[in-house]
Amino acid sequence: MGRPSGEEWVRRQPLPWLLGPAFVAAVAYVDPGNVAANLTAGAQYGYLLVWVLVAANAMAVLVQYLSAKVGLVTGSSLPELLGDRLPRVRRLAYWVQAELVAAATDLAEVIGGAIALHILFGIPLLAGGVIIGVVSMLLLALQSHRGPRVFEFVVTGLLVIVTVGFVTGLFFGSVSWSEAAAGIVPRFEGPETVLLAASMLGATVMPHAIYAHSSLARDRHGHAVPTTALPRLLKATRWDVVLSLLVAGSVNIAMLLLAAGNLAGVPGTDTIEGAHAAITAALGPVIGITFGIGLLASGLASTAVGSYAGAAIMGGLLHLRIPVYTRRLVTLIPALIIIAAGVDPTWALVLSQVLLSLGIPFALVPLVRLSSNRTVMGAFVNKTVLTVIAWVVVALIVALNLALIALTVTGQG
Repeated sequence: MGRPSGEEWVRRQPLPWLLGPAFVAAVAYVDPGNVAANLTAGAQYGYLLVWVLVAANAMAVLVQYLSAKVGLVTGSSLPELLGDRLPRVRRLAYWVQAELVAAATDLAEVIGGAIALHILFGIPLLAGGVIIGVVSMLLLALQSHRGPRVFEFVVTGLLVIVTVGFVTGLFFGSVSWSEAAAGIVPRFEGPETVLLAASMLGATVMPHAIYAHSSLARDRHGHAVPTTALPRLLKATRWDVVLSLLVAGSVNIAMLLLAAGNLAGVPGTDTIEGAHAAITAALGPVIGITFGIGLLASGLASTAVGSYAGAAIMGGLLHLRIPVYTRRLVTLIPALIIIAAGVDPTWALVLSQVLLSLGIPFALVPLVRLSSNRTVMGAFVNKTVLTVIAWVVVALIVALNLALIALTVTGQG
């Protein structure tokens, strides 16, 4: 007998078996951009900005749940919903900015993976970038030929490696838990900390993760989920999002605590390579290698998820279905050109975060509008309280990202 369809299949599955898409999307929350922002925050300002990561993670839980909810209820990804509603000129303009976001995402992830290969094996950055691109294509082949479940298993496995790689050092270094607890209280110390907080938020709530999650949830559970099956799927999705972002948030906080307790005042920690050298000097070569492995897994997993998001963006907004490998090259080539040109990796990472900040409102505002639209969502439309909270979250995220852009442009960052 074949697989039961619709509500019967959903009802038969143990709740853990319905989890998975959020763990793939959560990879975006522990990518190399996060590593750079978290280590810098901890090394320069100690435990001051712990609260930023806690708040950002809470916001991300809401955002990612709404994204998955839209995909499940409508049977369409967020880019597809926008592509069906926007007139041609606005749709193409929207695609251009989304494509720039995808390219910026890939830039950070390819550079991060290339740095990891250089740290671990001494491989030149350009060759490392090519290796990261090739391996990411192999990961995407799993999604194309073996289905979403296999892709989820592999990417989640990489997420486990990322977690071990970035958290292990915490158990061998020194951490002031009383100061860490005090860091949960929101406060700043000068404009530099505002800029850094905005950078940390920009590295956490990322546009491509929003686009991707709606597509991941839809691809996993089907384009036409029966209405009667949706309550159980949405319950599973809430658990999926909370658990996955609990993992990702814990990893980010662990990196900040590691830097705050062991790298304070150490020069050069504003770059990933400098931070790795400082971690190795402070905690030993084994922890340094573990960190490098975590960074490599982060680059590999996040670039595959970023490419998946790019394919969802292009398919939804341009109504084009192109081979996933061709789509991978669209954003890989610019990243390799920038590496080959000898651009400073740290500067390139900063540039990628600014471009990501520009794209956040274009993902968040439509997401909240669509999920709050009864015509689109039917009986599963957001409740009034949830809608109000979502708009407050959007306002906070957009305001901080505008601050990041303004401070960067005016040279204060």
